[in-house]
Amino acid sequence: MDLLIKIAIVITLLVILASLGSGLFYLMKDRGESRRTLNALTLRIVLSVTLFLLILLGLFTGAIAPNPSPLA
Repeated sequence: MDLLIKIAIVITLLVILASLGSGLFYLMKDRGESRRTLNALTLRIVLSVTLFLLILLGLFTGAIAPNPSPLA
């Protein structure tokens, strides 16, 4: 379970980067004349929320742990 959550987080990060790149590509190619840029950035927002939920799931299940505070 621990490894599965970590792999899902990494894959989600990579897909977010790909979506961001495709949004930039469509922005440069279409010059704002189509909705492809909007669709790519909407997908990135959905993926970012999914990533946040995966990180919370990993924290609550103990699959990932935060670094200890350097102040303590």
